[in-house]
Amino acid sequence: MNWTRSNIRYRTITVDRLDIFYREAGPQGAPALLLLHGFPSSSRMYETLLPPLADKYRLIAPDYPGFGHSTALPPTEFVYTFDNLAHVMTRFVDQLALDRFALFVQDYGGPIGFRMAQAQPDRIRGIVVQNAVAHQEGLGPLWETRKAFWADRSKHEAALRANLLSFEATRLRHVGHTPHPERYDPDAWHDEFAFLSSPGQIDIQTELFFDYQTNVERYPQWQRYMREHQPPMVVLWGRHDPSFAVEGAHAYRRDIPDAQVHLLDAGHFALDEACDEIAAHTRRFLTSLDGTGA
Repeated sequence: MNWTRSNIRYRTITVDRLDIFYREAGPQGAPALLLLHGFPSSSRMYETLLPPLADKYRLIAPDYPGFGHSTALPPTEFVYTFDNLAHVMTRFVDQLALDRFALFVQDYGGPIGFRMAQAQPDRIRGIVVQNAVAHQEGLGPLWETRKAFWADRSKHEAALRANLLSFEATRLRHVGHTPHPERYDPDAWHDEFAFLSSPGQIDIQTELFFDYQTNVERYPQWQRYMREHQPPMVVLWGRHDPSFAVEGAHAYRRDIPDAQVHLLDAGHFALDEACDEIAAHTRRFLTSLDGTGA
């Protein structure tokens, strides 16, 4: 069957009094893949990945609170922490009656997905990791400014905003160090910077990123979860990522020796440059789960 974007459904449900927008494709009763997006993106980053997988799988890509088309309350009305985002995403899959599903996690999707997996390991069939870090060695040099912000917020907040939230930082997250910048659509970072520049977003994203330090603190817990439960895993890593070093990809095999690791000629948002390759790896991985009954 020739799947196109016309097969994607765009929906919103209410979770804990928040409107959660999501994209969905594929048959209702098919094995489910929950796709958790990165920063400062949304479910839109998966728009090109949904059609090539939707013939056999039910694909669900939500926007977190504060992102995309989901409710974006000010920090005075919603506490932007990764614990809270993981809670909302768990309630989201509960309302969709997803009892068992595979995860696809990128960037911020990693800490949200690993919280969900650690809390309810029996629900997780397998995990696709795409440039999402769960080991210290995955944090590249850009993280020195970010760690300084965690240590002294008032002193380093201006530097953090330039490092993380500026137009140039938004562009760099896509293009990275790729030798083929002509392959990248500039609409991606222009649209994301417009999103970051919308009223209230700087405060939301600064609050949430201050909480990112809790993710680093939990790396040992997530590593223990992986060692104890050995979830089937494939790691897809854009080698030109300026933020997340390729050492972070190889580190997963310390915890899950059978994990497949594929380095891609792409950046942090590897789907920008290697969508067909990622779709092929993901399809093979999901097919392997079907064969093992995972």
